[in-house]
Amino acid sequence: MIVEVAYALAEKQSLISLEVEEGTTLKDAIEASGILEKYNEIDLSKQQVGIFSKFATLDTVLREKDRVEIYRSLIADPKEVRKERAAQVKAMRSIKKA
Repeated sequence: MIVEVAYALAEKQSLISLEVEEGTTLKDAIEASGILEKYNEIDLSKQQVGIFSKFATLDTVLREKDRVEIYRSLIADPKEVRKERAAQVKAMRSIKKA
């Protein structure tokens, strides 16, 4: 069966299509894709993985046409960034009123 393994950096994305046997796990597909050799920063013991944007475990058995995704850590928490931005806007408005 055919599956894909995806990994994306801010400036570069990799999508590797490969043929695997029935019963192949998510971890097996990642290792077979060669992506771990291409990106030394990938650490499966720390990074989350998934299938089509849904978190999964490394022992999840894949199905035909699944896209395995390796997620990298966020640089900043989106919720915190929004809170900071809202606080800045609030501060600017209070300065203009003064």
